[in-house]
Amino acid sequence: MDLRKLKTLIELVENSGIAELEISEGEERVRITRSLPPGTPPATEQGAQLATPVALASSQAASAPTAVPAEAEGHVVKSPMVGTFYRSASPGAKPFVEIGDEVQVGDALCIIEAMKLMNEIEADQAGVVKAILIENGQPVEYGQALVVIG
Repeated sequence: MDLRKLKTLIELVENSGIAELEISEGEERVRITRSLPPGTPPATEQGAQLATPVALASSQAASAPTAVPAEAEGHVVKSPMVGTFYRSASPGAKPFVEIGDEVQVGDALCIIEAMKLMNEIEADQAGVVKAILIENGQPVEYGQALVVIG
């Protein structure tokens, strides 16, 4: 599915009252879900993520703005995709990192679930974890700040 079709589908979901759209073309499948404003009854079960193949999500020109707290200065690790942020490998397991932990390049920081695939996000710089900017289980956008390493 080409990027123009994907953008058209996203606009369709944004401009309509629907909360979810799923399209299949041959072996390709795209599912788009969105959050409705508070107080708006959902037409279907609602989500807050746009689930697309990683290649499509990373090729989108517009990225979500990243707000990093002023006190958390350092290298910001950003989300390479749209999905759901998890601090540990499974519910109840020890988180990959805590604030104050020292990390090396390649150490796992978190997992982002996209289209039922668990994508491990690794540190791309050595240092100390200064801030974890997302709560466990929260949706994240492409380019959103996740962790600050100082």
